[in-house]
Amino acid sequence: MAIYKSVIEMIGDTPMLELTNFDTGPCRLLLKLESQNPGGSIKDRIGLSMIEAAESNSDIAPGGTIIEATAGNTGLGLALVAAQKGYKMLVIVPDKMSQEKIFHLNALGAQVMMTRSDVTKGHPDYYQDVAERLSGEIENSFWVNQFSNPANPQAHEESTGPEIWAQTEGQIDAMVCGVGSGGTITGLARYFKSVKPSVEMILADPEGSILAGLVNDGEPGELGSWLVEGIGEDFVPPNCDIDLIARAYTIPDQESLATARELLSREGILAGSSSGTLLAAALRFCREQTAAKTVVSLMPDSGNKYLSKMYNDFWMTDQGFIQRPQHGDLRDLITRPFDDRAVVAAGPDDTLMSAYGRMRMADVSQLPVLDDDRILGIIDESDLLLALYQNPERFNDPVSGFMTDRLEILAPHEPMEKLLPILRADRVVIIAEDGHFLGLITKVDLLNHLRRNATLAG
Repeated sequence: MAIYKSVIEMIGDTPMLELTNFDTGPCRLLLKLESQNPGGSIKDRIGLSMIEAAESNSDIAPGGTIIEATAGNTGLGLALVAAQKGYKMLVIVPDKMSQEKIFHLNALGAQVMMTRSDVTKGHPDYYQDVAERLSGEIENSFWVNQFSNPANPQAHEESTGPEIWAQTEGQIDAMVCGVGSGGTITGLARYFKSVKPSVEMILADPEGSILAGLVNDGEPGELGSWLVEGIGEDFVPPNCDIDLIARAYTIPDQESLATARELLSREGILAGSSSGTLLAAALRFCREQTAAKTVVSLMPDSGNKYLSKMYNDFWMTDQGFIQRPQHGDLRDLITRPFDDRAVVAAGPDDTLMSAYGRMRMADVSQLPVLDDDRILGIIDESDLLLALYQNPERFNDPVSGFMTDRLEILAPHEPMEKLLPILRADRVVIIAEDGHFLGLITKVDLLNHLRRNATLAG
């Protein structure tokens, strides 16, 4: 095995895995693990390609600032290469980007600017328009513009495609990709057209993106919103050659995320949200075939950037992607049911330091104080602040001395209308039955419940 002298040398030559624990019909389904790039995604390839092209074209001078708008991993790939080459990096991201990606960007030394994800191209807050505007305001800066940059598809035509061809020994019949900037699918399509024109290019598109409609029907699909990161568009990127795509599958968020989680449980592969979209489309394609084919899909990035979202059962439940048994009463609003061992709680003899640590760990602002299954009180951030301000030595005092024991307790069968006055008074609602603690309902829990019902009604 080679010893590298730079992390940049480690970009590419990613492994390929044959999936053996899924129903793939008559087909052989291979997954190219782009998560094994040093920055954790396929975008390392274009990060290197586009920066080196900018250097060759004298578009960036030493010490300059690289600017890019990205809803996915392109910023990470660029930031990785920029840090190695001594450039500053400014990344404009929409506000649906996972927190882990933002932390990763910050750790690489990039400056992150967040903008709105609910506006489209042409709006002043649209992330691409923000990037273009800033490139005109910042001296010695280069706007990468992955959507139009020819070095984007070139990276895949010259590296990803030949790697897949060599790994399959030319025995590839279909290639499944998503479209974010369009560089991956266009570059691969151009390569396979040169070596084996019969290879079908298959688009995996999130529900809400317009691209699948253009491929299948010649008309844009109905524009909506989606949670999967990094793929799907509300316009056709200049780098996306729609004419090279044979067919497209529209994949809802729920199917994408469930498929990615299934990939982990069946094959042990921790994949990101777009990987779920691509795999779901690849499985649909494989199962529709009547003859054996070799199909290749991509794993664009790792799931370690989505642990707080799609691999978090509470987040999945809040979004309505995991359905708990329904009771038809207030128990359905409880995010962390006691009987599921999901409650983060304190005991009366626990210290204030322990309570504070549990709040931070679970990202909650209050804890029930329990004695077995019986609730004794509530301790929240205000209680801690009042106890500890000017008295930090109290961190070692027991919770029982500072908790609130004036509790708002409702039985599960109480009408939902009883929640509002309690929540408006900035109190938390305790649900209990026959002295048995069932869980808490907060303002966020009620809002999530209302949103899920509105989604179902729509």
